[in-house]
Amino acid sequence: MGRKIIVAGGGHGGIATAMLLAQNGFDVEVYERNEADKMGYDWTDIFNPRAFKAIGLPMPPKEMYEYKTDMTFYSTSENTAVEQHVPQSEREIKMERRDIYKYIIGHAEKAGVKFNYGYTVNSAIVQGKTVVGISTDKGDIYGDLVIDACGCDSKLRASLPESFGIQAKVGEYEKFFIYRAFFNRTSQEPVADPYKICIFSEGKLGIGWVATEENHTDLLIGRFEEFDMAEAERTAEFYRTRNPSLGTEVLRGGSFAAIPVRHPLSIMVANGYVAIGDSAFMTFPITGTGLANCFNTAPLLATVLIKNKDKDYTAELLWEYQRAYYKKLGNGLAPIARAKLFLTTITPEELDYIFDNKIITSKELSVSAEKVDLDIPSYFCKETLLRGKAVIDNKPLLKKFLALGKAMVKIVVTLQGMPKEYNEAAVLSWAKKYDDEFKV
Repeated sequence: MGRKIIVAGGGHGGIATAMLLAQNGFDVEVYERNEADKMGYDWTDIFNPRAFKAIGLPMPPKEMYEYKTDMTFYSTSENTAVEQHVPQSEREIKMERRDIYKYIIGHAEKAGVKFNYGYTVNSAIVQGKTVVGISTDKGDIYGDLVIDACGCDSKLRASLPESFGIQAKVGEYEKFFIYRAFFNRTSQEPVADPYKICIFSEGKLGIGWVATEENHTDLLIGRFEEFDMAEAERTAEFYRTRNPSLGTEVLRGGSFAAIPVRHPLSIMVANGYVAIGDSAFMTFPITGTGLANCFNTAPLLATVLIKNKDKDYTAELLWEYQRAYYKKLGNGLAPIARAKLFLTTITPEELDYIFDNKIITSKELSVSAEKVDLDIPSYFCKETLLRGKAVIDNKPLLKKFLALGKAMVKIVVTLQGMPKEYNEAAVLSWAKKYDDEFKV
C-alpha cells in the first residue's frame, strides 16, 4: 500500500478525496462519528450534477434525484417578488443527503477506502510543528497526512497550535443556524410560488423558505443567532398564516444544523494537515451550498498528493493545493462573502427599498453557486451599483452600496497578493490582511 492518509470526519469533500487517492494506491481510512445509516441530515440537497463528473463518477440512478425548479424571493414586507431562473444548461438537481452519501461511499469502498464508524475525533496529535495523527475517543491514530473533513465546527482544526495561523472558530455572521422539517401538505390547491424564500422574515436577520412539493411541504428557518424549538414552532406558525398548504405534522427532518456562510479559510494547510469542505468554509456564502464546491475541490487536493506521493506533506508542498483552490473557486467566493455581510448592515426597510426599486433582480439571484470566477465580483460591483443609482435619494443606503463596492474591490486586490510560495511569515501576514477585510 501507499502513503497512509487519515480522513477525519465524513464530509463530502473528504470522502471524494479519499476515493481518488485510494484509486491511486494510497492507504486511506475515514473516521466518522456517526454510523453508516446516519450519515447526513434527513433532507434534500440542491446542487449542480456536474459535481459527480468532477470526481469521475457517473450520474446516480434517475430514481435517486429530480431537477430543481425556479424559486421566488421576497423581502421583509413580501410586497415584491424576484424570480430565480436557472438556465437549463446549469439546471441543478435535488437529491436526498443520505442517498448522496450512500452513492459516494459505495464508490469509495470499491476503490479501497476503509470506513471506521463510531469514532469521535477530539483533536490533532502534533509533534513539533507537524500534525502526525488524530486523537479519538477510541484511541490515537497516526498517519502521513490528516485531511480535516469534520465540518465548520471542527474540533480538529480548533485544536491546532495558534502558531499555525489557522482560524480555530467561526466568527459572528459566519455561521447560519438552520431548522428544517418536512411537514404534511394540508391542501392540494395550486400554489402561486411553490418555492418561496423570504429574506428578513418578520424583520429578523435571516431567511426562511416554504417549498410546496406534491406530497409534503419543506420548511427551512435560518438565522445568524442560535434559536430553540419553541422559536422554530412559533416561526412555523407565522409561515402557515401565509402558506395554507404548510401542515403541522412533521413527516421527517425536524432537526437543527449549522453551516458556514463566510469567506474560505485564509490558511487551510500545515505540516501534515489540510482542510477541505466545511472545515475550510468552502460553501457558497449566500446560501450555504457546499457539496458541488467540495466535489470540485477534491481533485485539486488529490492531484497534489498523488504528484508528491514520495515526499513529506509539508505546508510548503500543500500550499499548491490552497492556491489551486483559490484560483478555481475561492477568488470568486470571497467577494461574494463580503456582499453577504452587506445584508447584515441594512435594515428590513432598506431591503424592501432594494427589492421595490429593482436594485437586486432575477439576474443576481440566478447566479449559480458554481459560477464564482473573478467576473462575478466585477459584475456585482459594476452592474448592481449602477442600478443602485435609482436610490440616490436614499443617501444612507447609497453610502452602504458604495462602501460594499469598494470593499469587494479591495478583497479582489488582496487575493491577488496571496504568496505564490509558502513562507510562514509571508503567509501569516497575508492571512491577517485577508481576514481583516471581512470585519464590519
